[in-house]
Amino acid sequence: MVKSQILAALESARGQYLSGQELADRLGVSRTAVWKAVAALRADGVPIEAVTNRGYALPAGADILHADAITSLLSPEVARALQVEVYDRLPGTNAALCTRAADRAPEGLVLIAQAQSAGRGRSGRSFFSPPGGLYMSLLVRPEFSARQAVYLTVMAAVAAARACEQLCRESIRIKWVNDLWKDGRKVCGILTEASMDVESGLLDYAIVGPGFNLVPPPEGWPAELQGIAGSLFTAAPPPGARARLAAAFLNEFWPLYRSFRRKDFLPEYLARQALPGRHVEVRPGRADAYGATVLGVDEECCLLVRPDGQNRTVALSSGEVQIVPEPVVL
Repeated sequence: MVKSQILAALESARGQYLSGQELADRLGVSRTAVWKAVAALRADGVPIEAVTNRGYALPAGADILHADAITSLLSPEVARALQVEVYDRLPGTNAALCTRAADRAPEGLVLIAQAQSAGRGRSGRSFFSPPGGLYMSLLVRPEFSARQAVYLTVMAAVAAARACEQLCRESIRIKWVNDLWKDGRKVCGILTEASMDVESGLLDYAIVGPGFNLVPPPEGWPAELQGIAGSLFTAAPPPGARARLAAAFLNEFWPLYRSFRRKDFLPEYLARQALPGRHVEVRPGRADAYGATVLGVDEECCLLVRPDGQNRTVALSSGEVQIVPEPVVL
């Protein structure tokens, strides 16, 4: 607790020195406790500067993604409910958390990685996860049926959109079902995975995994992502941006999750939709792709489309859609 409090105090005074006595008085602990906490944070890799007769400071430009930095930014209710762990690199945060969940890890465990070597998106596709992004997964154990699991993605999309807007101060839209758009490009993808208890018909656990692009990679986007991927910032983000984004997402998601039955998130999810009125190619799994115009999203979070040349509405509960030019009528 003292580590988180000290990190929060230094974060709020970035670039300025706070004396050990000032920190001790502010937190109601001894100077020895302050010294031990600072030593522990530095051992964890947090670049705290210490100068005799001046005290401690975080460098103004330091990019800190540390569990205590994130926890210090959580609301008291959320901080009590969650346990945050941060790693430099994982093959994938969802995969790692699935293993922990199967070993009966408690609800509220959050794994965060600064990069992923084998990140995954929907349908088993790879998810480009270079350093500089934010990749996180949250374990929940809801009393949901499998059919209700889609609402976890919906809640996460709303929470992620709010968190991104808090950070970059620009409008964020949602592309059904699990992508966030800024200026027409994908800045966040959300992979939700679940395990079902066959006897009860309810979820045993679910993992909600948003991955955020904060800045473009130094070498540029891979060829297959050109014109598709975007980032919250075009240059270096403000100091502490990743910790602030992680905390903002958790602060937004957890209350929505805890009050799920009210579905307070649904009107905002519908209002943020980016596809209504667009012409798309629908790729419904094994069936043939077809062109359609998007009409909207219904209360069950199905995408409503009108296939080209037909006067009927199709409700899509799964599948992929890609924006394409409208067909030319000769």
